Amino acid sequence: MRPALPLTLALLALAACGPCGQTAVPLAGAPAERAPTPSPPEGARFGDPDLPGVDRVDPALEARLRAAFQAMPEDKRPRTPHHRPDGAPRYVNRLLLTHSPYLLQHALNPVNWMPWGEEAFARAQATGRPIFLSVGYSTCHWCHVMARESFEDPEVAAYINAHFVPVKVDREARPDVDAVYMSAVQAFSGRGGWPMTVLLTPDGEPFFGGTYFPPHGRAGRPGLLELLEQAVQLYQADPARVQARAKALVDAVRRAARPAPGDGLPAPEILHRSAAHFAARFDPVYGGFGRAPKFPRPAALDFLLRYAAHTKDPEARRMVIETLEHLSRGGIHDQVGGGFHRYSVTRDWNLPHFEKMLYDNALLVSVYLAAYRASGREDFAAVARTTLGYLEREMRDAGGAYYAATDADSPTPEGREEEGRFFTWTPEEIEAVLGTEAARVVIACYGIGDHGPVDGRSVLALRRPLSDCASEVGLGTEAARQRLEAAKARLYAARAKRPPPHRDEKILLGWNALAASAFAQAGLTLEAPHFVQRAEEIVRFLDTRLRDGSGRPLHAWHEGHASGPAYLDDLAYLTAARLDLYEATGQVGHLEAAIALQADLDHGYWDATDGGYFLTPSGADSPLARTKPFYDGALPSGNAVAAQNLLRLHTLTQDRRYRERAEALLSALAPKMGPATPALLSAAMWIYGQPKEVAIVGAGAPAPQLERTVAEAPVPERVLVVAGAQPPPALLARVPWLERKGPGRAGATAYVCEAGRCELPTSDPAVLRRQLLRLAPLFPTPPPPLEPAARP
Repeated sequence: MRPALPLTLALLALAACGPCGQTAVPLAGAPAERAPTPSPPEGARFGDPDLPGVDRVDPALEARLRAAFQAMPEDKRPRTPHHRPDGAPRYVNRLLLTHSPYLLQHALNPVNWMPWGEEAFARAQATGRPIFLSVGYSTCHWCHVMARESFEDPEVAAYINAHFVPVKVDREARPDVDAVYMSAVQAFSGRGGWPMTVLLTPDGEPFFGGTYFPPHGRAGRPGLLELLEQAVQLYQADPARVQARAKALVDAVRRAARPAPGDGLPAPEILHRSAAHFAARFDPVYGGFGRAPKFPRPAALDFLLRYAAHTKDPEARRMVIETLEHLSRGGIHDQVGGGFHRYSVTRDWNLPHFEKMLYDNALLVSVYLAAYRASGREDFAAVARTTLGYLEREMRDAGGAYYAATDADSPTPEGREEEGRFFTWTPEEIEAVLGTEAARVVIACYGIGDHGPVDGRSVLALRRPLSDCASEVGLGTEAARQRLEAAKARLYAARAKRPPPHRDEKILLGWNALAASAFAQAGLTLEAPHFVQRAEEIVRFLDTRLRDGSGRPLHAWHEGHASGPAYLDDLAYLTAARLDLYEATGQVGHLEAAIALQADLDHGYWDATDGGYFLTPSGADSPLARTKPFYDGALPSGNAVAAQNLLRLHTLTQDRRYRERAEALLSALAPKMGPATPALLSAAMWIYGQPKEVAIVGAGAPAPQLERTVAEAPVPERVLVVAGAQPPPALLARVPWLERKGPGRAGATAYVCEAGRCELPTSDPAVLRRQLLRLAPLFPTPPPPLEPAARP
């Protein structure tokens, strides 16, 4: 239940604006006149940079900031529209001394930004001013819009500086801060997004929240300046009431952060009910779920693939296959350079929001590989390869890790920033690169028109079957495919000459762990050692660069500066990556690293009272509450991945403590499990589906064929141990059930076991595949088939 809020704030509603929000109703009843600038208490005056509306300029701080700016390489300096006559930036603030790419984007704002930390809260408490908290990330389109409209505006900045302590947070660097205050914004308004705008008491308690606001009122909607003026009036007129309401909102946040635990494992029927939920919302025309905007939802697709494997339900399989088909053909898939954009503005996947995120691409690779194993379709394998190729070409750091994201906006030839400019085309541009004949094929097949949807420009997308457009241009289907592949290479070379979108070059532990999993899985599934090497490069970087002096993992790295601590997602994803690398390489060191990481999670993050893992480690400075994430968003929840890791470790090591911890976790979160938690549902299948233990023991001719059989089989819950002719003592210590298994007379031998029962040992790949595909039922009695979504 939402807490009651002051009338002037409770009447504020938010309307969706893409991933952001926008005010819809003004603060009713608040005075319209501008609030007076408060005088700070005696002794509470602080020195600041030379910015509009500040109380007192500190020349030493100003000189330090300007010296830091001059010391930056020119290509790393933030951009600003405000300059002095000598060309130097007119304004500079404390964010210039940080290492976050997002915070540095705002370092030349006229807003007197401070980074999140003790200094900002000490100032708020000393002055009695509320905190203006702005949370975003460096590749967020609407964050850029709000920055241009409001944070670069000296009038808006002067008001913020005079009445608030402005604090800027990079949500990717501080997911704990983002999670807590996003929960408050959602409790307050019913929706969320970025940029996130929150007003806090000096103690950090939220009393107002929203997302994107224009600087001034427009079309009957209030602007940021008007809202801030009204909030200041309310804060000054009745601070005790604001404080009481803030505490009520904090109580709601804390209740959401600590959901009431369940008293047992979820019933397996939740799997069928959730699959039926997805079937009811499936788009039978374009795939995916719902209408627009549409996100790929890899965790949901992974769950449905697992459900289909166990139940043989054709509708569950169809939802995944058709969604992946439409994704690969759509504009959300970069047809020229590979990789996927973040989401689609339209139902048909053809008009993307042009950000590219490392995690989206890593997770989609994993889903395409799983679909390839389930279907044998080479086009799905090709999408996985080209997506990893995009990451290697455009997102790889020289040290072997991968950058976070690229922006939706990119420069025009005139220097303006426009969304999607780098990725879009006109017919004239296509013809200039390819010539008339080759351009005719591309324009026909990819739907390039004279009046495209992105400022008159078009996104390349296969809007109809290739055979149709091939026939239109007088070619066979295969000839058209070859022409398009050749044309895309030339278009890629031409596109590379355009000004590229901004790239956020920070290295995040968790996102890189997802990439390591994708590369390791691809290496095993596609028999591509090069991809396995890439995965090992990632974990080597993480082990050497993202560790503190005591060897503890850290969350982020940027230009030589590591920061932390690691969050639940970081360690859960890295544990999974180590397990994937163990299966891809057979090197027991990866298994031992996974065991050590799981021990770190159990020691520092486990909720000993209610079960489940907290986002932050014990002792961390968590604002308001230690949250316990369990819902899946663009990323699978850390608790869900941890549950799967525990059950994989139990299957490998037979250590009962891993299963007991996994059951405690799933029992604690059982009341929340359903369609919003598909990754937790996938974890539950490890319990109800009886995972397979697969060992290949011995050397000789059958060994590679047996390994290939296991790698390509669509078995959703299984572990693989490749022991060789002489299993090393370290492996036998970790996987004791290997001791009773040896090679047969034909050489290398495969053993398939589940629930304490083993199939007959075999050296025949065909027999092995049949054994692998005999999956245990999920339900005591088979559920009814899913109802297909009706076509309009």
